[in-house]
Amino acid sequence: MADPGTRREEFRIDGQELLGKVKELVAEGNVRRIIIKNEEGHTLIEVPLTIGVIGAILLPVWAAIGAIAALATHCTIVVERDEASGPPHS
Repeated sequence: MADPGTRREEFRIDGQELLGKVKELVAEGNVRRIIIKNEEGHTLIEVPLTIGVIGAILLPVWAAIGAIAALATHCTIVVERDEASGPPHS
């Protein structure tokens, strides 16, 4: 369960879009955790993110997500964000 002050979002995407979407979410900077689930709702990988996690530290994570993307047809990405630093609403 998410902590108070944390907002959860879910995205359903095709496997081939997975790595690009995860990289996009990480670049936003306000993501605390990313969970990737398969079509049945089983968690495949859970990536906790902290401020300053960049570059070479994420290389094994990108490799694992790339492997999941190659095998998965459809995935759900669950994103936990800090409520206070969420993207601006238009």
